[in-house]
Amino acid sequence: MSRFKILKANPRRSLAALATVLVAVGLTGASGASFTAQTANPTNTFTAGTLTMDNSKPGAAIFTSSPNMRPGDSATGTVDIKNSGTLSGVFKLSKGTLTDNHATILMSTQLDMVIDDCGTDLDCTSIAGNVYTGTLADMGANIGLGTFASLAERRYRFTATFNAGAGDTYQGKSSTVQFLWNAS
Repeated sequence: MSRFKILKANPRRSLAALATVLVAVGLTGASGASFTAQTANPTNTFTAGTLTMDNSKPGAAIFTSSPNMRPGDSATGTVDIKNSGTLSGVFKLSKGTLTDNHATILMSTQLDMVIDDCGTDLDCTSIAGNVYTGTLADMGANIGLGTFASLAERRYRFTATFNAGAGDTYQGKSSTVQFLWNAS
């Protein structure tokens, strides 16, 4: 007799066997319990910092006026530079566009420049260091001013002296210069 015929002949036995198998499978699945846990750190935000600067004389000359200089005369001006950003930055000073009003008699070669770092002394009674000494014509680019922390501010004093040995050929000559401040 085949198995199928035996199961058909005894339906109660068949149902009991089937029920036993289902209970065994259910117990096996239920006994495989496991524990789980979870934690989260939500809202992780990344924001880029800023590197910006403030200039106490934006778009204006550092020297208020220096007309009709005689050999030996000096003109002085100050400017405050501030790191107004959230990041520290390496600050530099450069001579921008320099224009002499005569092609061969260059007033810029007769202007002796001294640029001093007054630090945080807004009266410039003490000097933190000299930034540049030389003629306006020889002043280069990217003169290092150091690293400014966020919100650090420094004052710079510029002094331009018309060389006392300048001859008559410099009468009526002039130089115009732009000073550039950069940070990276």
